[in-house]
Amino acid sequence: MEILLEELYKTDIYVEKFHFRKLFLDNLSYQINGITQSGKTKIVKNYLLGLKKSSYLYINCKDLRIDIDALNSTLQDFCTHNQITTLVLDDYKQEIKIFNVPQLIICCEVHYKIDFLQTLRLYPLDYEEFLAYEHKYDSSALNHFFQLGGFAFMHKVNSDERVFYLQKALKSALEEKELEILIFCAKMMTQKVSPYSIYERLKQTQKISKDKLYKSFDELCEKGYIHQMQKADHPKAIRKIYLCDVSLKSALTIEKHFGRLFENMIYLELLKSGKDCFYDDGIDFYIPKESEVILATPFADERALFKKIEAIESFIIRYQIKKITAVTMSKEGSVNHPFSHVEMVPFDIWALGD
Repeated sequence: MEILLEELYKTDIYVEKFHFRKLFLDNLSYQINGITQSGKTKIVKNYLLGLKKSSYLYINCKDLRIDIDALNSTLQDFCTHNQITTLVLDDYKQEIKIFNVPQLIICCEVHYKIDFLQTLRLYPLDYEEFLAYEHKYDSSALNHFFQLGGFAFMHKVNSDERVFYLQKALKSALEEKELEILIFCAKMMTQKVSPYSIYERLKQTQKISKDKLYKSFDELCEKGYIHQMQKADHPKAIRKIYLCDVSLKSALTIEKHFGRLFENMIYLELLKSGKDCFYDDGIDFYIPKESEVILATPFADERALFKKIEAIESFIIRYQIKKITAVTMSKEGSVNHPFSHVEMVPFDIWALGD
């Protein structure tokens, strides 16, 4: 094992054209959690390139040459002998011991309870980060975002290979049952879905354990491949389900529904901005802290929006909603309403706002 560690220690790290993200690293110890292809490795490697070469050791724990028992028995002495101050364990596995170094960084999909590590959650690119990959910012940028989603690698893969590349990445990262559940969730994106309803549907075509399915569903949520949103003031109600990235919809299903895709994109922007939101009947997103309702209305005009608001007036009054934002594809304007301030805002302007 020492021979492999020596080889990894001497190997130069390379990062192809790094685009800065909203997540930054300094000299603290971290646990970086995120789904496959979210950019964990690239962020860590870019950070290491700013350090003295002899001060760090980067290990990808998926390396087939690694014997975990041998690694556990030799790595601490190796780090001490070579005065390594920053150790990175990428694709970390729980079987690997936590070592005593000045700075430890682990990257993994699943979150582990390690008290001295600061947890950072990395999502696929949001719209603002996506724009760094565009050659120019014009009306085509938003269309590209709908087509490519938030996985940075999509910019480097030929258009006819993107679906297969993403499918391959998902197959490599997920268990078979997890992938089956994810495919079903892709078909039901933005709809109210319970683990039991998934079980009822999948058991019609295959032998499946309810306990196993529930466990796999929870793991997909914990890793961040799927997200759930509660109904306002009804925590036990069936939750709406969203995908980690809109590109999964076209990669895993042949169904087309632009309205649902648009709503999922809005949800992801809210998620990445750290805003707690809820749904209700006729309400796409309710943000209690801001007394705001956000509606996904890609092609609505003033008349259609006014009718939609009329249908939710009881909610507006009950929750004392101060602001209603209708996110559109391109329509911009305002609607007069006696109880709330109502605006129509194009997605690209809304996503880049405060």
